[in-house]
Amino acid sequence: MPLVRPLDPDHSPETKKLAEFFNETLGFCPNSILTMQHRPAISKAFINLNMAVMANEGRVTSALKRMIAWVSSNATGCRYCQAHAIRAAERYGAEQEQLDNIWEYRTHPAFSEAERAALDFSLQASQVPNAVDAEIKERLYQYWDEGEIVEMLGVISLFGYLNRWNDSQGTDIEEGAVESANQYLGKHGWEKGKHDGSAY
Repeated sequence: MPLVRPLDPDHSPETKKLAEFFNETLGFCPNSILTMQHRPAISKAFINLNMAVMANEGRVTSALKRMIAWVSSNATGCRYCQAHAIRAAERYGAEQEQLDNIWEYRTHPAFSEAERAALDFSLQASQVPNAVDAEIKERLYQYWDEGEIVEMLGVISLFGYLNRWNDSQGTDIEEGAVESANQYLGKHGWEKGKHDGSAY
């Protein structure tokens, strides 16, 4: 069982309505949201932030945002968020070659130099201590403008919250997320870990 049990999706009608966003993103409402419902103001604020951060404003595509989320979650070790991010990248149209080779984004030809800069930024920003430096700033500005960099950092920061929430909770992982993780991440050793329903 997780640290705190998720509540029924019908617990908060307002949260339930907002959470329809995740039916498009993932195909289900995540257990993380159902746990946040213990304090509906948190679940509502989080969903609204998620929608704002993940809005497609242009060149930082919905698929790239989810790959940025995956790199961030991989850096912090949250298997729940790794699975969710790769599933959402798949559902938002990431190229098959990118999904199959996300672990090799630095060298695989399916990724552009602009994408590599964005994903390296995610990796460096997700480390503790933080590793963002002048070199990554210079690389980012070769390909992206300030607004786009803000979008990327929004994703990284959002998943910083989610990584801590879900790894501390030991949030039970949903079957759809497991399917996507097994398909794209399993060959590199992904497993449910503490998110298998028996963490605590």
